[in-house]
Amino acid sequence: MTGDNKERLSIRLHVYDTDMSVTIPRADEECYRLGAKLITDVVNSYSSVYKGRKSEKEILYMALIDIALRYEKEAKRHDVVPVTDILTKLTVEIEEALGDNK
Repeated sequence: MTGDNKERLSIRLHVYDTDMSVTIPRADEECYRLGAKLITDVVNSYSSVYKGRKSEKEILYMALIDIALRYEKEAKRHDVVPVTDILTKLTVEIEEALGDNK
């Protein structure tokens, strides 16, 4: 969570078939609402295919895995560690090369 903890907001979220009250940092309201909508959309998508063939619990787990996979793929796309490692190595090489010319 981000945002200022002093500025809290109580909101109601509709997540799939459940309404829930949550107290959140005011700055995060849009993210919470978008997250609730994403969960609802993904569960509805799986329910439309598997309802009656899989248990509600299995459908929820499929949706969780789907969302977790999206999160992991996005996190890898924004992983700066490999870039930072390359920049560090290049910096060392440049500094060594410049040091040899002095």
